[in-house]
Amino acid sequence: MNNNIYFVSLGCAKNLVDSEILIGGLKSQDYKIVKDLKLSDTIIINTCGFLDVAREESIDTILECTDLKKKGIVKQLIVMGCFSSRYKDDLVSEIPEVDAFFGTSDHSEILSFITGKEFKKDDPDYFRSLLTPKHYAYLKIAEGCDNICSFCSIPMMRGLQRSNTLEYNLLEANNLAKRGVKELLLIAQDSTTYGRDLSPRSSIHELVNVLDKVEDIEWIRLHYAHPAHLSRKMIKQFSNLSKLIPYIDMPTQHGSDNMLKNMKRGLNSAGIKNRIDLLRKVNNDIAVRTSIIVGFPNETDKDFKNLVDFIEEIQFDRLGVFKYSEEEGTSAAIDYKDNIPKEIKEERYSEIMKVQQKINLSKNKSRLGKIEKVIVDVSNEEGWSLARSYRDAPEIDNYVKINHKLDIGKFYNVKITDAYEYDVLGELIN
Repeated sequence: MNNNIYFVSLGCAKNLVDSEILIGGLKSQDYKIVKDLKLSDTIIINTCGFLDVAREESIDTILECTDLKKKGIVKQLIVMGCFSSRYKDDLVSEIPEVDAFFGTSDHSEILSFITGKEFKKDDPDYFRSLLTPKHYAYLKIAEGCDNICSFCSIPMMRGLQRSNTLEYNLLEANNLAKRGVKELLLIAQDSTTYGRDLSPRSSIHELVNVLDKVEDIEWIRLHYAHPAHLSRKMIKQFSNLSKLIPYIDMPTQHGSDNMLKNMKRGLNSAGIKNRIDLLRKVNNDIAVRTSIIVGFPNETDKDFKNLVDFIEEIQFDRLGVFKYSEEEGTSAAIDYKDNIPKEIKEERYSEIMKVQQKINLSKNKSRLGKIEKVIVDVSNEEGWSLARSYRDAPEIDNYVKINHKLDIGKFYNVKITDAYEYDVLGELIN
């Protein structure tokens, strides 16, 4: 069989890291990753199974690729990832054209299946091939999750938490820095419980302390911090460390105590506000990103009003909204009926977006005239660039647009000259 492989990576950044590890392993065995599907001999699809839309995208992608296999354009089709892990038995019987289904961390098994050689469990980790631009990379500090959030099926797909050791994470961070990575994005299903499962135990505040000393890394960004597990020791690190930027991605999910209790989030709205107050006292520049779910079962108009009031009171810097999607096997699916009509979910989604747009605009206007350090992600031949301030994570947040063609991956100082609901304009300061 020829060695051309086409890779499709769906879903979150955690999936992306899995794809990077496997691609690195394949390249080390002289397999070529091609960008044109029709030039490939093997297609590998890394699926996401978290929400309805993600499952639909996974199925559609698999079916498109089975057509190519039936036509003889590709010889082999492999499916991996969350969706494959959770629904493997159903998929094997319903889509026989797929040659093999694998879970989320079966890298060595997939390599063995393709190459016919034996691989040790950790072999591919040393060959990670980045799919992000070379100036930023994700550091997956743990796999799986021990939380029991009633809406979430992740523990069923990715298993219980397995933290990577401090030494492993430090080695990986150093390797990434040597390859030119300037911004390290820390990810896990719940980064704030990092290290609890290790022996000896470790913690997220110890980890960031160690990573802060990695040479050539300039920014460390913390994602997916569960408010109930965010310790004071970690909060203090936002004023202690030079490379840990004042940004935290902290999914709060709701602002009504009733909904938070039914979601099994382990903290009420006052508890969440307290954590955010502590963060802002420690570093008043901190940008807080959150995610919200609307339309959870039995969400009343009063619950929704509490959520709107909560968002208006806290004034989040960045906010993403999801419409509740029933996940088979979760306690919410077992205990409640998905009884909020689609139209109501849509209305509530739109209202939250409007509320947040006003907050965004007002926060962006407060940046006018200020000088900010930014990192460039996109540089256009027409003479403009898109950069990000510390407030903005790649892919999910906003941009600073600059009317100069700048070097990708470099830091610049810019003065903010115009503000809109999402992005801002910046002028280069020489």
